[in-house]
Amino acid sequence: MRFKLILAFVDDDKTDALLDAARDAGATGATIINNARGEGLKKTRGVFGLEITSSRDVLLLLVEEHRCRKILEKIAEVGEFDDTPGTGIALQLDVEDALGVKHQITSIAKHFESSQES
Repeated sequence: MRFKLILAFVDDDKTDALLDAARDAGATGATIINNARGEGLKKTRGVFGLEITSSRDVLLLLVEEHRCRKILEKIAEVGEFDDTPGTGIALQLDVEDALGVKHQITSIAKHFESSQES
């Protein structure tokens, strides 16, 4: 079974909504790294010219290859990545090998078999 890794960099107030959307689109789990920091094309300045940075989360989702694009698009839609600048980005990377995912493979295989019977 082939996997991809989806990385999403998002404002922390959108994390739960994006995780729900990813699960609805076929993701079976995620790892969240809190308190990441990033900046876009332009630094956001506030009162007295101080830099404003909101707290960001990094979402890591190891997903089966054929589900990846659907999950990625759903995350981008819910996160409004293409509609509103600075809301976040998501990308996918090929995974050469993965260990510790036997339970995920079993779950995906059962889901695939039940969908074939319908």
